[in-house]
Amino acid sequence: MDFSLLFDNLTNPAFLFFILGIVAVKLKSDLEIPANSSKFISLYLLFSIGFKGGQELAHSHFTMEMIWSILFGIAIACVIRFYTFFILKRKLSIENSGAIAAAYG
Repeated sequence: MDFSLLFDNLTNPAFLFFILGIVAVKLKSDLEIPANSSKFISLYLLFSIGFKGGQELAHSHFTMEMIWSILFGIAIACVIRFYTFFILKRKLSIENSGAIAAAYG
């Protein structure tokens, strides 16, 4: 068994924050993260996910499968925005529907 891979996965920041949330709920903690810290944590998680993906792409050869995956990701992000907007428009105002759809897209 490759323990270095297991260690890398268990020390992934996104996974550790997920576990922190589960533990806080199970312990019925009133864990509250200050607004400035939550913005920093969000940016940190986005950067760590992006860098991790970039590292993995750097170790592989450029193939048509990568191009199709990237194009599919862009297409699905656009599709999610549109159908989310039209579903939410039934219950919310146009401004709120657009804001939520843009956030999820």
